[in-house]
Amino acid sequence: MKDQKTLAYINLFGILGALGKLAELDADARALLTGIKPVSLGIAVSGGPYATLHFADGGCTQTEGVDRCDIKLAFSAPEKFNGMIDGTVTPIPRKGFTRIGFLTGTFIKLTDILTRYLRPSAEDLVDEHFFEVSTTLMLYVIAGAVAQIGNYDEVGRFSASNIVDGDVLLSIKDGPQATVSAKDHVLSFRREGTANPRAVMEFASIRLARDLFDGNVNSMACIGRKEITVGGMISMLDNVNRILDRVAFYLA
Repeated sequence: MKDQKTLAYINLFGILGALGKLAELDADARALLTGIKPVSLGIAVSGGPYATLHFADGGCTQTEGVDRCDIKLAFSAPEKFNGMIDGTVTPIPRKGFTRIGFLTGTFIKLTDILTRYLRPSAEDLVDEHFFEVSTTLMLYVIAGAVAQIGNYDEVGRFSASNIVDGDVLLSIKDGPQATVSAKDHVLSFRREGTANPRAVMEFASIRLARDLFDGNVNSMACIGRKEITVGGMISMLDNVNRILDRVAFYLA
């Protein structure tokens, strides 16, 4: 079974945290935030993650904690928050009723756009631009999920305990990059590359990356055909790959 606490961390930091990149990559998402009065949405999950999404003119950023949010959603358990993400739980704000129009309007519209990119139909993926944006967002979400699983999932923590300090670069050739960092066996991530990675995994093309994300090709076979280039400290990549197996389970 999925660990609900781990899933809550993935949902908050891996998925909702990608709203900033969504606003950069999608014109409709960016338009929803253009010209808005700054507003912050805090999400507090008892026994789980706490973070605030800050929305301002044309963009979105995320910080840990909920101390200075305009709107606050509090959840009594990770299961409740995960229920909001999958649409089975309707939250009631603990703070910020005067800004609830943003929550029920702009925020819902943004998450609907994000969901379409992360769970696209076959027809959606025919459009080349949509395909590229969708695959780019998937890379960012996967990097985020690797960090959360390495920190909170029982199987993932074992793999993380064997990762030495340093950066692992996940890259699509001539395309987007993400970084998973290890420090004292605690993982973090960034939706950008790193100048001095200790290990690198690069996909030869965005289409190959998509096939891998969708489970349509075998990663070891791709490495054998040099469609995936690996380098640096292989032990880091071995353990990150073990965590990636758990990512598919959590994001399914």
